[in-house]
Amino acid sequence: MEIKKKEEKTFDTVKFFRGVKEQIAAETKGMSFAEFKEYLNKNRISTAK
Repeated sequence: MEIKKKEEKTFDTVKFFRGVKEQIAAETKGMSFAEFKEYLNKNRISTAK
């Protein structure tokens, strides 16, 4: 039986996006819906190339 070695990750996607989510939650805490929409529009990431 052959045992496969697990390669160490250089980038952990789940850990990264959890951090981003927590940062956004901290920045938007207490905002009204209108303020939150403005925040999202201001911080939008462009996907157009």
